[in-house]
Amino acid sequence: MATTINSGVYRVVFAGSLIFTFSACSVVPVQPWDRDLLAQQKMQLVADPLEIYFDEHIYFSKEASSGGQGVGGGGCGCN
Repeated sequence: MATTINSGVYRVVFAGSLIFTFSACSVVPVQPWDRDLLAQQKMQLVADPLEIYFDEHIYFSKEASSGGQGVGGGGCGCN
C-alpha cells in the first residue's frame, strides 16, 4: 500500500515538474522593432568578422577533404 502511494506522489511531482518546465520554455517571437537591436554587431558571438574568417580558414585548412573558406585547394591551405 505504501509503495502505491509513493509512486502516485512521484507521478504527480513528475507531471507537475514537466508542466512547469514546458510552460517556462515558451517561444516568444521577436517583434519587428526589436530585430534591429538583435542584428547589431555587438550581439554576435564573435564581433570581429575577420576573426571568424581566420578561424574558419584554419579549421577547413586542417581538414584534408576541403579547402579553406574562400580559397581553392585542400590540405595545408597553400595557394
